[in-house]
Parts: sequence; C-alpha cells; structure tokens
Amino acid sequence: MDNALRQYIELYRGHGDEIDAHSAPVLNALRGEACATLSRLTLPAEGSENYEVTDLRSILGHDYGLNIRRVQLGVDPAESFRCGVPRMSTALFMLVNDRFSRTPESLQGLPEGVEVESLAEMARRQPELVADYYGRLASIENPLVALSTLLAQDGLWIRIPRGVKLEKTLQLVNILGGVSNLMTVRRIVIVVEEHAEGRLLVCDHTAAGVNDMLALQTIEIFAAPHSRFEVYDLEESSESTRRLSTLWLRQERDSHVVVNGMTIYNGITRNEYHTTFADRDSTLNLCGMGIADRTRRIDTYSRVNHAEGYCHTDELFKYSVDDEARCGFTGLVVVAPGAEKTEAYQTNRNLISSDEARMHSKPQLEIYNDDVKCSHGSAIGRLDEMQLFYMRTRGLDEATARLLLKQAFMADVIERVAVPGLKERLTHMVERRFAGESAGCHDCTSECPSLHAGLSLS
Repeated sequence: MDNALRQYIELYRGHGDEIDAHSAPVLNALRGEACATLSRLTLPAEGSENYEVTDLRSILGHDYGLNIRRVQLGVDPAESFRCGVPRMSTALFMLVNDRFSRTPESLQGLPEGVEVESLAEMARRQPELVADYYGRLASIENPLVALSTLLAQDGLWIRIPRGVKLEKTLQLVNILGGVSNLMTVRRIVIVVEEHAEGRLLVCDHTAAGVNDMLALQTIEIFAAPHSRFEVYDLEESSESTRRLSTLWLRQERDSHVVVNGMTIYNGITRNEYHTTFADRDSTLNLCGMGIADRTRRIDTYSRVNHAEGYCHTDELFKYSVDDEARCGFTGLVVVAPGAEKTEAYQTNRNLISSDEARMHSKPQLEIYNDDVKCSHGSAIGRLDEMQLFYMRTRGLDEATARLLLKQAFMADVIERVAVPGLKERLTHMVERRFAGESAGCHDCTSECPSLHAGLSLS
C-alpha cells in the first residue's frame, strides 16, 4: 500500500462513523469496497504510462486536512466569488468547499421537476433513485474514484426530467477556501432523462489568501435516449491549488453531448474523461484548452469507448505551454467489434513558447472494425515566424503580435461554446491571461447581486 493512500485509509478506519454520520446511507454503502480497493492499489509514479506529468504520490501524500465533521469554515461567497462570466442569465448554485448552497433566486425560472440539490440531501430523501446512479459509471478501480468514494460526504445532484428543455443555463460555482492545507471531496451526479435538454457551466475558484488546496472530484453523467446536454468546465483557481477530476459519461441512443474543459489559471490539474456510447446514432464533442506558464502543470487523459456503431466523436484539445510549465495529453479511442459506421476524430495541438517548456502528447486509436472513419493527430510547435513578420510589417509591435497569435490559436475551442455570453467572456479572459494579467475575475461581485441576497447552506 502506498504511504500516500495509507493516511486516508487509516483516517477512514479511525473515523468512519463520523464520516458516515455526516453523509447519507447511499454514499456510505460504497465506502467499504473503496477502502478494500485502495488497500491493494499502487499509485502510478510520475512518468509512468498515462501519467507523464502527474505525480499522484506527491499530490496525495501532502498533509491536507479534511472537514469530516462538516464544520462551517467561514467562507463568504460574496467576498470570495469573482465570476469570470458576469451578466449571464444563469441559475446559480454553489459548492463552498463541498457544502451545497444556493441563493433565493437560484430556482427561479426553472421548470417544475428539475432537481438541483445537495447530493447527500437528495440521497436521504430519495435513496432508491440516487442509488440507481451513484457509483454506477465511475470505476472504483480508478484510484481517484476509489478515494472520492471513500471520503465524499456531499456534492451535487442534477436531474432534468423527461421532455424538459431548460432555457436557462445551470451554473455551479465551486469555491475553495477557509483554511490552508484543505482537501475537499465532491461527487456530482447528472441525470438527463429522455428527450430532455440542458446546459451546465462549472466554475472553479480559490479564495484569496489560502494555500495548499486540493479539489478531488468525480462526475457521473447519464444521457438518456434522445437527450441533449452540454457541460463547460472552467478552472480559475490558484498556483497553490491541486485539482484531480474524473468525468464519466454514458450515452444512450440518439443522445448528443458536449464536454468542454478549460484551464485558464491553476497550479496542478489532472482532468480525466471516460465516455461510452451505449447505443447508436449519438454524438460527442469533447474538447478543451489549457494555458500553462511558470511551473504549472495540466494533464489530460481521455478514453472514448465506441461500444456501439453509428456514433460520432469529435475531440480537440489545445495547450499553450510557456516558461518551465509541463502539460500532457493522452487520448484513446476504442472502436469495439461490431461498431460499424463509427466516425471518430481526435486532435491535439500545442504551442510551445520557451526552451524549458515541455509537452507530452499521445493520441491513440484501437479499432476492431473495418467499416469506420477514424483519425488522430498531434502537433507541437512554436509561433509561426512568418506570421509574426507579416504582422510586424503591418505596424504591430512583437508583444502585441504574439498576443494576437496566441489568442487565435485558442479560438476554435472557444468557438465550440454555445452558452450565450460565455464565448465573449472567454475571449476576454484568454486575452488577459496571455497578456500576463491575473486570471482571477475582478470587480464583478457588484454585477452579481444575487450573491448579496443570502445563501442557504445544506
């Protein structure tokens, strides 16, 4: 057993009753299996397959605190929250560390039957319903899933009922803060029923003045037949924040899903995407971008499983790597026997801006069927000197020319965003980030008056 995992197993064995008492039986039911799994797992070392730039032993071996007694830590969202996408008409909800909260206006404008609630609270009220979904997609053999299953006490539950089409975008703001050296563990379960449609914008922020935060997150998304769902995941945390996130998606017949993960400002980030086409005639647009400088790290792993035919995947990830930053992309598309008429396209493009920056890229295809259209590719390079020269001849100084070219490099990922207002805000945020400004959002609390209306904490 890894020493990094031993501390959490010992914590659970010594305080399991307290962890259970502040959660719900549905969540508690899987902790024993998670503990047994972690006891026999060995964490992959940095540089091993699929973990070229992520050192799980170092990240999880750090001495983080866990708020297992659910003590309110005095985080004021109205003071901490600096939304990068103000003036948007969204239904706003929050996880303050891992405590669910909402404003009085959060549910206004949402159709009857839409559920956006604390996962633990929903599991207490409707245990049979939550048990049908919690832990059903995320593989407990994954060390990050096993650890979150062992320790998670709450999170978020979203259910869009059959036939409901959400006009308003759901927005979840995750705020880390309160004390230093804190680990937060959250589980998110999203159920999109038949013929339902919706969008979710997730924003990760770290409150000013805190250090050594770890966000451990597991997301499970169930897209029923003929459903439509989009999730945009935006990280603007801090250099001392570590984020370990796994997303698990199952798509049924004629479902259409967009997943877009954007890391604008961070410390160390690993995002995993595990998706499965369980029936035909479905599409997935999986994309993301990352901006890394100084000593930041961004690591992405994706596995797209075409278990059934007549489905389409379009995958695009782009990274800008500068200074001594390191980034990694590992993508695997698996086409199962019998999954005929599959179309799967995977692309990873990367911009390197210094001699010390490093990018590890490994796109892969496993195809067990002849009747498919599949491709994968990777490109790593610097800014085009001829383009720079051309822009200089048009009167632009070198710094401005480089800024514009970097912005243009990320444009096709931003163009895939369909949330009204978000595309323009992302363009502005990326511009500021490449210009060297802090990516934290400024002076928008006054533009989000709902934050001042009071929060109800679960």
